[in-house]
Amino acid sequence: MRHVLRLSLAALALLASVARTEEPAPNTLTEKEKTDGWRLLFDGKTTHGWHAFRGKDVPDKWKVVDGALVVSPKNGKHGGDIVTADAFDSFDLSFEWKVTPGANSGVMYHVSEHEDAPYFTGPEYQILDNKRHPDGRNKLTSAASCYALYPPSEDVTKPVGEWNQGRIVIDRFRHVEHWLNGKKVVVYDLGSDDWKQRVAKSKFNAWKKFGTLKRGRIDLQDHGDEVAYRNIKIKVLKLLRQGTSEK
Repeated sequence: MRHVLRLSLAALALLASVARTEEPAPNTLTEKEKTDGWRLLFDGKTTHGWHAFRGKDVPDKWKVVDGALVVSPKNGKHGGDIVTADAFDSFDLSFEWKVTPGANSGVMYHVSEHEDAPYFTGPEYQILDNKRHPDGRNKLTSAASCYALYPPSEDVTKPVGEWNQGRIVIDRFRHVEHWLNGKKVVVYDLGSDDWKQRVAKSKFNAWKKFGTLKRGRIDLQDHGDEVAYRNIKIKVLKLLRQGTSEK
C-alpha cells in the first residue's frame, strides 16, 4: 500500500510538472495562438509599439518592470495615457492587470488622437481596486464595467496584488463584451438605442464623438496610481495599415 501511495504521489508531481511546463511564459504566444492570428502588443521588455496620447515618446511614469508594463508616480514626473501605434476596429483583446491598494486605471478602445482627451472618444474597461477605491461602491464604475454606462454582472476580481485576466471583444465594429477572469460580465452594442439613452444621461453626452468611431487606438490610462499590465495580446478581425490615422 505504501508503494502504491508513493507511486500516486510521484504521478501527481509529474503531472503538476508537465502542467507547469506547458503553461506559456508571460508575454509570449503559443504556436496555436500564432496560427490563430494573435499578436503581442507588449513584448515584456520594451515599450515598443506604444506612445504618449497625442505625443511621441512614452512618458517616464511608464516603465517595464519584471516583465510588466507599470505606470507609477514613483517612476518619474511625466505621465499621461499611452496608446498603441496601430488603430483597430473589430478585435479580441486579452490582457492581465494588477492593482496596488486603492488604485484606478482603465483600458479604452476606439480612441482618436484628434480629440483633446482619450475619453472624449473611447469607452473604458475600468481597472480598479473595488474594495478601497470610492468607484468600487457603485457597480457602474467598478472593475470591468464599461465605465459609468454598463455595470459588470458580478464582481470576480482577485485580491489586490494578484493578476486579473481581462478581455475585450468587439465584433462587427459594434458588439462589445467585457470579460474578467474567464467570465463575461458586460455586453452591449455601440450605437444601439440602449447605448444612446445611457450616454445621454451621462457626462459623455457632452462629447459628441464618444463611442461613435468604428476604429481607433487602444489606450492604457494613467490615473495617478500604480497599476501593472502584461500579456497584452490581440487577435485582429480587421486591422488598419500601420501609421493610418483614425478618423
